[in-house]
Amino acid sequence: MKTQANQLPQLLKKGLAPVYLISGDEPLLVQECCDQIRQAARDAGFQDRLTFHADNQLDWGTVADEFNAMSLFAERRRIEIHLPNGKVGKGKDVLEQYLEAPTDDIILLLISSRLDAAETKRKWYKSLQNKGVHVPVWPVDADKFQGWLKQRATRQGLHLTQGALAMLAERLEGNLLAASQEMDRLQLLTNGETIDEETVEKAVLDSSRFNGFELATELLAGRAPHAAKMIGVLQQEGENPLGMLTVLTRDLNLTLELKSAASQGENASAFLKKRGVFQPQRARVIEQAARRLTPPQLHHALEMCARIDRAAKGFGDLPPWHHLRDLSAFLARPN
Repeated sequence: MKTQANQLPQLLKKGLAPVYLISGDEPLLVQECCDQIRQAARDAGFQDRLTFHADNQLDWGTVADEFNAMSLFAERRRIEIHLPNGKVGKGKDVLEQYLEAPTDDIILLLISSRLDAAETKRKWYKSLQNKGVHVPVWPVDADKFQGWLKQRATRQGLHLTQGALAMLAERLEGNLLAASQEMDRLQLLTNGETIDEETVEKAVLDSSRFNGFELATELLAGRAPHAAKMIGVLQQEGENPLGMLTVLTRDLNLTLELKSAASQGENASAFLKKRGVFQPQRARVIEQAARRLTPPQLHHALEMCARIDRAAKGFGDLPPWHHLRDLSAFLARPN
């Protein structure tokens, strides 16, 4: 079956399905859905967890062995498989076979970016619909983002003036992960006091402090020396790069779309406004990147972003900051 993210908590209270698929391009909402399932599974006795990442190096035979392995001492396990590009690929046969008769001692959690349309026509997905639950996670519309922020603040016990709420919404530009981080920061700094525009200005918009939004702009603009300095500061401060990565990936995709639109004679400024880009600085950087970078370069940059995402989630031997420095050098490279 398919359900919405806000219906998942109630569904979990009714009992666990053998398999869940959480798909979407909003890291925060995907993570929160996954955490709800993990907690429900732990409460039901599924304590052990195995994690696989479906990249080109994954041996799906190992996954099949885990599906077929008898649990010693009746241990219950959670098996998580990350699908970074929304495709199962070589693993479709393994999933199809398992989903024909899921076992009682395994909860399977598939975590995907926005699901590839072709995958929804495959046998494994149809079996999942019959045996499990698919939760597609959709972005929050721009006109609903301020309302989402208000709900989030209320849930965390934060009291924001309308002006403070509007300032946050403008600054965060729909980035949910960054919004969550800023809410956590405000909660620590304000200690239950009402948050006005001055408080937001001091806590969130301190221009002396580097932040992920500025880094995304510097990377796309190809300003490697300044970006390298910012990466070092953010790394030392223990920032999570995933929020910044969401912004950068969004703007790289926008740059690709702009190149295509411009080749068909569409006005760059009109195109960006239509896509919700109203800040002059951001629009200027995207326009310049569209002129400076080729489609192959932009596609490769997106692949490097996927590598950073993987490293930030604990996969691979190198930290995400290492890959970020490589990306910075790549985007600064002349044609």
